[in-house]
Formats: sequence, structure tokens, C-alpha cells
Amino acid sequence: MARTHQHTPRHGGNGHHPDHDHGGHQEHSDGGQAEILDLDAEVLAEHMASITAWLPLKSEPRRIVDLGCGTGAGTFALLERFPDAHVTAVDTSAGHLRLLREKACARGAEGRVRTVRADLDTDHWPDLGTPDLVWASASMHHMANPGHTLRSVRELLAPDGLFAVVELAGFPRFLPAHAPENRPGLEERAHAATDGFHAEHVPHRGADWGPILTAAGFTVEDERTVTINIEGERSEAIGRYAYGSLRRIRGVAAPALGPEDLAALDELLDTESPNCLLRRADLAVRTERTVWAARRA
Repeated sequence: MARTHQHTPRHGGNGHHPDHDHGGHQEHSDGGQAEILDLDAEVLAEHMASITAWLPLKSEPRRIVDLGCGTGAGTFALLERFPDAHVTAVDTSAGHLRLLREKACARGAEGRVRTVRADLDTDHWPDLGTPDLVWASASMHHMANPGHTLRSVRELLAPDGLFAVVELAGFPRFLPAHAPENRPGLEERAHAATDGFHAEHVPHRGADWGPILTAAGFTVEDERTVTINIEGERSEAIGRYAYGSLRRIRGVAAPALGPEDLAALDELLDTESPNCLLRRADLAVRTERTVWAARRA
């Protein structure tokens, strides 16, 4: 079961936890990335719905902008939560936006979604209207200059509008600590092997956005952390999620892993092996997501 707790906004330095880039809404627009985003949306749908239900809105938003929308996890959660709303979904990836449009058509929601391809690191944003709600889930840490992006959001937002930033505490863990049997703790070592790479390329992964939002001219009204622990038997999608995720981690971690760890990881990813992740019954999804709700100061 997922546990949630609410606490007052933190004040202090950034809590950076760079890790594997599985939420790459601003980069890595290959098919494998889209598959991971879709699995993330499927497995964590209940928790996404709980976040959209929690948002401290003063009235139902009619105009929503989803920044770094990926393949639409947030877009469709918002459309479901706010049945009278229209969402403008923004991303750099043409492939992700195409998939999002296809999903909107399949759900009969094409009239409520507009897709916009844009690089949010530039000074010249397209016309995104004056939204009542701006949503950015696992996308702000991809910005080259987050402070600049936040100031642009502040200018975009309606005077009494809400800005919701959702951040990942780190990449999900799937295996129990004692697994695999021949190399216990392998998953943690694989993550540690990616730390240097991601500290350089995604330095704001896991950041405490409260002080950064305040510095950009926002008032943080509330903050909530959702702790997620989903047992694997609830969904076969968890096996595919774990497999796709650890396969991507291997590409970054391999140079820093010892030969025994690399061999054990390859066995987990070998679809012919009886120990393949897709055949394991002991998987779970363990992660945290934090959301900040802010308004223009």
C-alpha cells in the first residue's frame, strides 16, 4: 500500500539525488524511453490520481499546461480529474507528442488536448495561453537553467493560478535487498555506478524545489511526499517496468561495474534465463515522489 504524508515546505539547500534518467521528457526520445514512460504511467496511475486530487486549487481549472508531458501520464490524469479542462501538452520530443495524440484519439479526448513541440530552455516560448494550472512532473530537473524556466512559468500563469512541480526522489527500486541470490545488493550497486554520470547530466534530479520556487517569485502553499510500495503480484506490468528500467541503467552503469556484478545483471536481463526479471515473483516498485504547489508571490 502507498503511504502519504504531508509536511510544511522545507527551507534549505537542494537535496540533489541524481540517478538514472527514466523520466526523460526533454531528451532520449527513442521507443524504449516511450515504453518506460507508458509503464510508469500504468503502474503508478493510482498514485498520480492521488496527487491530482490533492492539489490545493481555489477553483476547477479550465486551462492547463503540462510542461514536459512525455507520452501523457500527467495529461490524462489531469483530464480525468478535471472533466471540463483543456490541456496544452508541451514536450521537445515529436515522437512522444505523436503517441500522446494517438492516445487522446483512442480515448475520445482529442478535442480537449493540444500538443506543442517546444524547447523550454529557450527564451522564446510558444503561445501557451494563460493557464489556471501549470503541471511539471519529472521534467523540471531536465532544464539547463531551472530558475529561468520557473520565471517563465510565473509570467505565463494566470494571476490566481497554481503551479505544481512533481519530483522523483530517485529511480524506483524493484528487487529485494537479498537479490539476486548470487550477488545480493546488485541493484543498489548498479544505481551507485550511475551517480557520476547523472550528477553531471541531470544535477537537479531529486532537488528540493521549495527554495528554488521561492527564489523565482513563487509562494509555496503546500508540499506532499507520496511513498510508493507496490507488490509485483498486483500487475505483470511491474516485471516489464523493472526489465526496461534496469536494461537502461545497464547502459550507463556497465563501465563502473565489476565483472561479477555485470554478469549477474546480464542474467537478470536475459529473457532465456530462468532468473530473468520477467520471471521473478519477488519484484516490487519502491520509490517516492514529492509535489510542491505554488502560486505567484
